[in-house]
Amino acid sequence: MILSSVKNPKSAIRNPKSQSPAVSVIIPTYNRGWILKEAIDSVLDQDYTDFELIVVDDGSTDDTVEILDTYGSDIIVLQQNNQGVSAARNRGICASRAQLIAFLDSDDIWLPQKLARQVEFFAAHSDALICQTEETWIRNGLRVNPKKRHQKRSGEIFEPSLTLCLVSPSAVMIRRTLFDAVGLFDERLPACEDYDLWLRVSCRYPVYLIDEPLIIKRGGHADQLSKAAGLDKFRIQSLKKLIESGSLSQSQKLAAINTLREKCKIYAMGCRKRGRKDEAMYYEDLANFVGSPMAEDRKNSY
Repeated sequence: MILSSVKNPKSAIRNPKSQSPAVSVIIPTYNRGWILKEAIDSVLDQDYTDFELIVVDDGSTDDTVEILDTYGSDIIVLQQNNQGVSAARNRGICASRAQLIAFLDSDDIWLPQKLARQVEFFAAHSDALICQTEETWIRNGLRVNPKKRHQKRSGEIFEPSLTLCLVSPSAVMIRRTLFDAVGLFDERLPACEDYDLWLRVSCRYPVYLIDEPLIIKRGGHADQLSKAAGLDKFRIQSLKKLIESGSLSQSQKLAAINTLREKCKIYAMGCRKRGRKDEAMYYEDLANFVGSPMAEDRKNSY
């Protein structure tokens, strides 16, 4: 199911103190004072106005607090010691009041129609639990075209999502009941926490796409988590956990095992090149034994 053209719903006047907003928007942020205001303003400028905006400051030490103070009662600010993006998003989810939840990373921005399109989608599809929109990519200030392998799909996306993440946090809207079914973001993962959640979702439910670029996804800056080295280590942790969970069908499990084995081999090669022999041996063993009873004996982690 791909929607390419929908009309704006008639919006209510936004009241940030409303006890029952239709949508809760959650922005996690950490030391993004240089760009945060653009993200917040893109939410406050939405055509659809029946929402609450929760900004979770994950222990920022820059001018984030001062920037947030300028918005007064237009936003809800939650502050915590630095615990990572998963803990920040989870804090926002637990504090939210709406039945629909949307996320925006603090370096991305929304186009004005984003919430309106997704609210109407859920109104028209009562069985849907999650949808996302298309996006425009900006890298170091220049527009770039995603490669074919990054192409978003609609519906059953589990197996295509095993190799790389095909869902963007800034693009999704989710019924809060979905978190009751699959859990929240895994706070043990310092990165690839979105990859982990979307796999837990997509192995059980379709992820629908509104085929319209309604977010601007910006990258290339030094503090971008997806630029960190060795991210496959966390994808491997996620895949191993999912395989052992018993929640996959047989075909899904085989596909996940094959992906994990390939990632383990590649990661182990990198470890050997860098002289980390013990770590390389662990991932080589995991590649050989994952999916078998012997894998249960491999409990060490790095």
